[in-house]
Amino acid sequence: MSRGPSLSETAQLLRIVTFVVVVAGLYFGRSVFIPLALALLLSLLLSPVMTFLARLRVPRMVGILLVAGALGGVAFGLVWKLSAEFADLAGELPTYKATLEDKIYALSGIRDSNFSRISQALGDLETELVNESSTSLNQGHPARLPAPGTSPSRPLAVQVVPPSNRIGSFESLFGSMGWAGMTIIFAVVILMGREDLRNRFIHLSSGGRLTVVTQALDEATRRIQKYLFLQSAVNALFGVIIGVGLYLIGIPDAWLWGLLAGLLRFLPYVGSPAAAFIPVLLSLAVFPGWAHAVGTMAFFFSLELILANVLEPLLYGSQLGLSTLAVLVAAVFWTLIWGFPGLILATPLTVSLVVMGRYVPSLNFFRVLLGDEPEISRSNLYYQRLLASDQNEARQVLESHLKEKSLDELYSEILIPAMGLIEQDRHRNELDDSTLSFIMQSTRELIEELSDSSTSNETSAAESKAENAQASIVCVPARDEADEIVGLLLSESIRRSGLRSYNLPMGPMTEMLQAIADVKPDLVCISALPPFAIEHTRNLYQRLRAKFPELNIFICLWQYAGDIEKAHRRLKIFERHPVLVTLPEVIQNVKDSLQRPSEGVTSTLSIEAPELVGE
Repeated sequence: MSRGPSLSETAQLLRIVTFVVVVAGLYFGRSVFIPLALALLLSLLLSPVMTFLARLRVPRMVGILLVAGALGGVAFGLVWKLSAEFADLAGELPTYKATLEDKIYALSGIRDSNFSRISQALGDLETELVNESSTSLNQGHPARLPAPGTSPSRPLAVQVVPPSNRIGSFESLFGSMGWAGMTIIFAVVILMGREDLRNRFIHLSSGGRLTVVTQALDEATRRIQKYLFLQSAVNALFGVIIGVGLYLIGIPDAWLWGLLAGLLRFLPYVGSPAAAFIPVLLSLAVFPGWAHAVGTMAFFFSLELILANVLEPLLYGSQLGLSTLAVLVAAVFWTLIWGFPGLILATPLTVSLVVMGRYVPSLNFFRVLLGDEPEISRSNLYYQRLLASDQNEARQVLESHLKEKSLDELYSEILIPAMGLIEQDRHRNELDDSTLSFIMQSTRELIEELSDSSTSNETSAAESKAENAQASIVCVPARDEADEIVGLLLSESIRRSGLRSYNLPMGPMTEMLQAIADVKPDLVCISALPPFAIEHTRNLYQRLRAKFPELNIFICLWQYAGDIEKAHRRLKIFERHPVLVTLPEVIQNVKDSLQRPSEGVTSTLSIEAPELVGE
């Protein structure tokens, strides 16, 4: 009897269907969605200006008319000036005729290159094949007769002339004008009723979760506005530098091409090459030789390289919250379904999706796929690289963390959580013996390397104080090798705090108790990784209490997320013996308990007497 699809499979299928329907709706409804999205983007860009005018007590409608009039005037002036410049350029073409002819003549030298020799060889081969065909025909061999009106040496050229489609051209022109008009109308309506539209959106999308939707909307608005402001500043700087550089090169009307470059750069990836096209063309027409043209291209390329790879990541790389790959994929996706308007809207729309994924659980996959935050912690990454038998990359994870944090923080934030993950997988029988042995051995070696590198400058000082050290601590594993390794980390941290510490290897209970009796420590720390070491921790604690009634004992229940009071009762621990869960907490309590934080230091000792070797 076949079973129906599970609930998770149905939910996954529903997500896929929803995604396909949404993408199809965005594509087929682009005539409405593109102007609306552009209007929202324009309203966000103009919102600070409207707020400033409101503070000056300018009526909203008057402010909108002033802003729209200013933008319209700038656009009209730019279009008029560009038209005039193109007309002047067309009128001056006869003046540049000699320069262009020289460059065309120089390019004609390519005919004498290897490419022309290859072309000539192919032509000779074709002639020989035609002659061979004629010879075989004269000798009586069957050959295909040429079609009427053609000859083997001169085949009839066929030219396909596309029909004139002026109606389509007018439709495209009026369609673009219609989009521009709808964008302006939408922007005016949005600016007129910003608060009302915001309240309606929150009411429709909140579903009773006003706090979440308000936070998401505020964060998305803040990020997009900051991105638009910073991008406008960077593009303005780009335009100014381009204008000054072109003026120094000698390009006519350099200020106009700088202004056009700043505007075109709002188009990701294609804006800068498009802005460089006309200045490069002018440099070819105005100046003799190729130096000015090559210099103009190099100027545009080097400036774009600096801004895109140095200045922009420094200014708003962290503001977007997007990965580099996500920006590229988003640009391709939105361009495919919306064309060039999609290229302009790609980054703001993707930022909105990532922010919504941060607050809406059902959209969390957008944050995971597109966000710049690493979705795997360094502790998980360290463990994963050891699972892949890649000790070098696991070392790199630790070394990169050590550049930002101290060694104790590395122990607490990476190694101890990683040992907890190893312990869980081991008890679920997901680790074979060889993999587990490699992980444990590699972790021991890395701990030793990190400890040696961090204490190399302190060795002489530690040796000079060793004789004065009186207080000592013994770290005892509760159950297995993972507890022992974490106990080694604790012992290393205690040593660096100025106290003498010992780390017992895992062995039979009687032999560990005898080793503790031989050392006569001031304090014993039981190292245990929950939840599987709870029972062994209780048994070890009871044996220690029975053999050493006056001994001070700390129970280190690493990364325990449950109720400490319940754990205290479950372990049947004496009231003055604490249950501690983090490394900094243990170190601080050890110092407070012994009240000798500055006394002697010795190297961490691992008691490896023959009688402690476990079964």
